[in-house]
Amino acid sequence: MPDDATPNPTTFADLALDPRLLSALSTLGYEEPTPIQREAIGPLLEGRDLLGQAATGTGKTAAFALPLLQRIAAGERTGKPAGLVLVPTRELAMQVSEAIHKYGLELGTRVLPVYGGTPIVRQLKTLHRGVDVVVATPGRALDLLNRGALDLSDLKTIILDEADEMLDMGFAEDLDAILGAIPTEHQAVLFSATMPKRIDRMAQRHLRDPVRIQLAREAPAPGEGPKIRQTAYVVPRAHKAAALGRVLDLEEPTAAIVFCRTRAEVDELTATLNGRGYRAEALHGGIDQEGRSRVVERLKGGTTELVVATDVAARGLDVDTLTHVVNYDVPSAPEAYVHRIGRVGRAGREGVAITLAQPREHRMLKAIERLTGQQVAIEVVPTVADLRARKLEMTQAALRESLLQGDELERMRVVVEALADEFDIVDVALAAVKLAHEAGGGGDDDEQEIPDAGRTWQQEARGGDRRQRDGRPDRDGRPDRGGRDRRGDGRPGGDRQGAPALEGPTTRLFVSAGRRAGVRPKDIVGAFTGESSLSGREIGSIQIHDRFSLVEVPEARADETVRALQGLTMKGRPTHVRR
Repeated sequence: MPDDATPNPTTFADLALDPRLLSALSTLGYEEPTPIQREAIGPLLEGRDLLGQAATGTGKTAAFALPLLQRIAAGERTGKPAGLVLVPTRELAMQVSEAIHKYGLELGTRVLPVYGGTPIVRQLKTLHRGVDVVVATPGRALDLLNRGALDLSDLKTIILDEADEMLDMGFAEDLDAILGAIPTEHQAVLFSATMPKRIDRMAQRHLRDPVRIQLAREAPAPGEGPKIRQTAYVVPRAHKAAALGRVLDLEEPTAAIVFCRTRAEVDELTATLNGRGYRAEALHGGIDQEGRSRVVERLKGGTTELVVATDVAARGLDVDTLTHVVNYDVPSAPEAYVHRIGRVGRAGREGVAITLAQPREHRMLKAIERLTGQQVAIEVVPTVADLRARKLEMTQAALRESLLQGDELERMRVVVEALADEFDIVDVALAAVKLAHEAGGGGDDDEQEIPDAGRTWQQEARGGDRRQRDGRPDRDGRPDRGGRDRRGDGRPGGDRQGAPALEGPTTRLFVSAGRRAGVRPKDIVGAFTGESSLSGREIGSIQIHDRFSLVEVPEARADETVRALQGLTMKGRPTHVRR
């Protein structure tokens, strides 16, 4: 609650907002203010500094944007920015800029998002023409400031959104430099999902007698969520990709984000999930801005089911239709877990948070439970039998839907009648169901059982693992040393034996053929050396999975190899090769 709390207003009109802002809010479908908006808008309209703790999804963008727009409209416009909003990522810069533009449409407010990864010339031209609000990442803001292109001499309000994230990303010095370059008389607003000591120290340096607000996500009405089902699966590292595939097969997410720790892990897992039949896209710092925007739009539009991302790349990614969040590793900071799962379970919809934990990570999961005050249910990884049963259910559902529609069935009657003269009608139906089942990817495969790590988990939870305390990781959780046995799907066999160790940077190429197509390592080596300029010594490890293969090649030769292999045929089938 703010220091000088007053009775909470119940409508936006009670907040003394400009009628044009109220009209914009009505057009956008806003009905009543959220708690953070009720607490923050009044003090900010009065010009007070503010320190707010609010989680994602609480409405804090409108909480700081509406007062900012009203104060700008009431003042004199000089063409220089009167408001500066600093955010941690490009995605969040675009989202905040779009929101401010929509709120201030009837006020004629000029808003400019500036961030790296896009041509700076266009941003320089827009700044020269004049803007009212700049929404920027700290690095690009400082760059423009140093160039003399961002003139903050008329700045009235500066807002730091997700300040803890900006500090985590190493922007502390940039923020101090920007805050030191603005006029002495200004309003400063700082929002953060968490309040570590360094945020307090920043507030003490840069905020004057701030109103303090501390709010969690808005308390839902009874029966309206947020509803987040939190589960964890205890899985040895070598089997994590296979375990995730099985869990996703059973969960059937409409739209999901899978969080990984590194770019390499993102790329590898994306390839594995695509090979399993999912529409997965990678999102990390190595992808340019145009590619990142494309991935986000595909997820929002439903053409992509899964986005596999690093934490940094996914910050600011906000998709209302998201159904699942997956932690491929247990987050080292419990706060990061809260940030991630806060993306699902909104507006009364049920969301699912799934975590894959190694046996030695029980303490990290317990820390998450202490922070959230909620228990994370430990589930058993689906068995091969579970998977087969689920696939049969899906086949049954597909057949039932076809029978209910019935539009295209009549033309098949002649086939059924002809076979019924020779075979029992039930046998005919069984054969048809079998073909439909196999065509839908439900045929028997060579998936192996994943070891049950629950017993190890329980032993460690009771008494701790002495080997870990001694600094020696346990067998299931031993560090990955990049050895030859590592699999994307956790299954043995199919790798190229005695593959040469390539020198210099390498990358993996995705080949859309695997064990089921009868592909062997020598087939891939023959195709690559026969159709491209690569020699056998330039082909490293080859991992052959059920439906795809991964081939290690020199990074510098990857693009030309992909071009050379366009139109490739292997085992009589068209085969696609891509990065």
